[in-house]
Amino acid sequence: MLETIIEKTKIAYSVEEIAEQTSLSKAFLRLEIKHGKLKVKRFGRRVLVRDEDLREYIANGSNGNKLALPAD
Repeated sequence: MLETIIEKTKIAYSVEEIAEQTSLSKAFLRLEIKHGKLKVKRFGRRVLVRDEDLREYIANGSNGNKLALPAD
């Protein structure tokens, strides 16, 4: 039960955690960070993505546009 409470109150994620949850590769995420498309906070060597920045990135897609399904 305590684990569930901690998960719900998480405010930032590591690149590894995001890769596991989204099926995006760590290499792709690091490239997005390098190009400034995914905002991060650095604490020494530790790189974290705030929950609100991750949600914005996912909502807008990699190129800053909202994701859309291709037309048939």
